[in-house]
Parts: sequence; C-alpha cells; structure tokens
Amino acid sequence: MKRTRIFRTGWLVLALVAALAPVYWMLTISLKTEVDQFAIPPKWFSFTPTLQHYTDAFVTRSFGQYLLTSAIVAVVSTFFALLIGTLAAYALTRFRLPWNLDHKLSLWILSTRMFPAIVTAVPLFLMMRDLRLLNTKLALIIVYTAFNLPFVVWMMRGFFAEVPRDLEEAALVDGDSRLGALVRVVLPLVSPGLAATAVFCLIVSWNEFLFALVLTQTDAAMTLPVGIAGRVTQYEIKWGVMSAAGVVAMMPILVFALAMQRYLVRGLSLGAVKG
Repeated sequence: MKRTRIFRTGWLVLALVAALAPVYWMLTISLKTEVDQFAIPPKWFSFTPTLQHYTDAFVTRSFGQYLLTSAIVAVVSTFFALLIGTLAAYALTRFRLPWNLDHKLSLWILSTRMFPAIVTAVPLFLMMRDLRLLNTKLALIIVYTAFNLPFVVWMMRGFFAEVPRDLEEAALVDGDSRLGALVRVVLPLVSPGLAATAVFCLIVSWNEFLFALVLTQTDAAMTLPVGIAGRVTQYEIKWGVMSAAGVVAMMPILVFALAMQRYLVRGLSLGAVKG
C-alpha cells in the first residue's frame, strides 16, 4: 500500500514538473539578458534578472495595444456566445419540434465544429472584406462568437437537461414568465456549467491565432497571439520580448480560471427535486 502511494506520488510529481517546466522556462527567458538566454550550459537559476524585455514589449512596442484588443474581443465574444448559445440550448432542451427537428438541429450545430478552421478562413475574409470589416475588432468578435456557439449550445444543453422541469412549472404556476423562470430559477442551478463554458470560450478566444492573422493587419486590430508571432522575422527572433508578452498573456486567463474555480464543480442541480 505504501509502495503504491509512493509510486502514484512520483507520477504526479513527474506530471507536475512536465506541465510547469515550459512555463518556468518562458518566465526565466523573459527575465534573462540575451547573453544568459544562450548560455551553455543553461542558467536555470543563477542569472541576473532584468525587466528590459517587458519594457521593450509594452513601452517601446505595441504589445499593450495588442493586449487590450485581445481582452476586448475575448470578453465581448464570450458574452455574446453565452447569451445566444444559452437561449438556444434552453430552447432545444425544453421545446419539442415536429419531425424530431430539435435533435437534428442539435447534431447540425455540433457538425459545424467538425470543419477545419482553415476551410472557413478564406470565405470569412471575403465576407468581411465585402462588409468593410477587415482590420476591425467587430470582425473578430463576430467570428469568435460564431466559432464558440456550437460548444456553448452543447455544453449548456447537457446542463439544462439535468434541471427538473418541475421547478420551472412551479415558477410558471406562480405567475412567472418563461424567460423569468429561466433567469431566476434555471440559470442559478446551472451556474457551474455556465462558468465552465465561459472559461473555455474565453481561453479559445484569447488564444485564437488563425482568424486574427487572416482578418487583421494593423496594430489597432491585431491581437496578442498575432503580435507575438510577428516578432519572428527572417533576420532575428526576439525570444525575450516574446517570452515577456507570453507571460503577461497568460496571467489574465490564469486569474479568471482561478476566480471561477469554485463554480466549476458540476452537479448542483442533481437531486434538486425529490420524488
């Protein structure tokens, strides 16, 4: 028994090291001078830290603007994806359509996630060009909202299915409207699912690269992933600046995930009504 516990602990420690080692390496690169970055053997701990790369990224260069753009696009697109997707999921869960269309619509919505993103990049570029939305935050918000909608619908559909109908029927008998029952009765019960879905959508929108690369070319509309990739040129690679921007880009999502951690446990709606 003791040997098994030691074995499991060893594997957990190994997995933890494997997960945190790249993060630690990126953090140290952002604090090292260019001489220390390429030192042989590598300087894991014994180096003089410097904030030069952070100053270069967010004072000299436009990474501050990229960070603000990413925050606006990610938050707004996540909000609209949750708003539209939650209403759609509730409708597909609670209302039955003729010819079993509710199940067919659910499968069709899920099938849109099966297409490779690169397949839709050129059509989206042509559509946004015709709408004169290239190099705008609105184009990214529209695309990210549409990209996250299928996931929101399927996630929330599963959570809504766990909520007993008796709760809504009781609210309707008391004079509440269908929308009021959704807002005041159902949504508080599925708040863990809503939080988990919001975290996923925010991470996807924050880290998305392909559509941002295709639809934006100016500093005013460029997101942080595209801005970081732009530091790789044919002449040099700014490892320190890229690492500094990567560390800063990681912090908002990490803080948001930690803040939502207590809401990520499923099952609050299970057993809400006892027979």
